[in-house]
Amino acid sequence: MSFDISPLLDKAVAGERLTPEEGVRLLESHDLQAIGQAADAVTRRLHPEPYRTFNIDRNINYTNACTAVCDFCAFYRPPKHPEVYVLKREELHQKIAETIELGGDQILMQGGLHPTLPLEWYEELLRDIRATFPQINIHAFSPPEIHHFTKISKRPLQEVLERLKAAGLGSLPGGGGEILVDRVRAAITRGKVMTDDWLNVSRVWHQLGGKSSATMMFGHVETLAERIEHLDRIRQLQDETGGFTAFICWTFQPEHTDMAHIPPAGAFEYLKTQAVSRLYLDNVPNIQSSWVTQGEKTGQVALFFGANDMGSLMIEENVVSSAGTVHYLTLDSIKRCIREAGYIPRQRNVFYQYIDEDPSADAAVPGEPVLAS
Repeated sequence: MSFDISPLLDKAVAGERLTPEEGVRLLESHDLQAIGQAADAVTRRLHPEPYRTFNIDRNINYTNACTAVCDFCAFYRPPKHPEVYVLKREELHQKIAETIELGGDQILMQGGLHPTLPLEWYEELLRDIRATFPQINIHAFSPPEIHHFTKISKRPLQEVLERLKAAGLGSLPGGGGEILVDRVRAAITRGKVMTDDWLNVSRVWHQLGGKSSATMMFGHVETLAERIEHLDRIRQLQDETGGFTAFICWTFQPEHTDMAHIPPAGAFEYLKTQAVSRLYLDNVPNIQSSWVTQGEKTGQVALFFGANDMGSLMIEENVVSSAGTVHYLTLDSIKRCIREAGYIPRQRNVFYQYIDEDPSADAAVPGEPVLAS
């Protein structure tokens, strides 16, 4: 049974809030073109500037030891596995120095849920990076890690976050969100933070004046209604705190995981879900393309399906690549993708502030896209 979605799209384009039921109806639709056009209209309303952005950072995984068991993860190792590592400080410094040399202003630092490293170890790590590389923003420790730190240290969440912030933590990544519905989380992971606690880490961080991102990994065991429930939980928290700078979604990468039997979601589902996310998350300012999982072409097309940001150069990435998905773009390629889409590429930081010179002389005209063939 078909359903005319145009009234819902008109509503979202006009800036009115969609209900969860309306969000589900959009995800049930196969009218990708109409949904994409509406998402693009919302993006242009929120971002009328002639720029589309990117950043330069490096995803440093300080350990792969993890007490949680996630069926979708090909990266982690059980704590006593022979391949477990904790990155040596010298190697970490080398990676950060290389990032700075390539024009980066940030490191994205995440790891597994290590069973024995105390909170003081993380504080020392942050202080060391801050002292050695004061110009670098430390975007680190996803909500599952922070929740794990409270268990290891037996300290209240607010105290843990205050101590990490004082030691040099600059912002929180939104990793480990998967689908923020307990049924889904219980089905695909054991020993990992559940929905309310994931959200509460972000809530308390925002209350302390911090900023973070929100993510969604979809295309596995969740229903369409559960995707919308995930978006709705993020939207509710954003109403409360305003602390999310951006939303990033990507499709589950099944290869080499315990869920490899699940057929991967394709570009159609990715673009539709991202576009619906842009329409639904009316209070989240930025949507980031996931070329890391989708590849260059789909990552570029995502700029017409709600994204205003091409994400990171991603000098290093280990988690998605462990699942067999390996896409690399050079800085020139990212800039070319943005230019071909009819925009001016601008480098930004994690807070979505421009940190480059305004190249207005090279301005392309938004509204006149020229996609690469």
